[in-house]
Amino acid sequence: MRTTITLDADTRGLIEKFMAERGLSFKESVNEAIRRGLAPAPTESHVTVPRHLGTPRMDVVKALALAADLEDEAIARRLSEGR
Repeated sequence: MRTTITLDADTRGLIEKFMAERGLSFKESVNEAIRRGLAPAPTESHVTVPRHLGTPRMDVVKALALAADLEDEAIARRLSEGR
């Protein structure tokens, strides 16, 4: 399809830079820019590989309670040191 477009100065500069870097024509550069900007992003398939981390050394059922206790101890220690 043949059409006329008016480019802003900044987009014209981007197209000219793109043309120079890749040795493309104006038409090829504009088409490539539109494809890159409007085409749906490719979806990559990621696979998570499970790893055995060994036997737990503590009961993790109450991990949040343990974390809260450790945080409380750290705060109490800082307060007693005057920080």
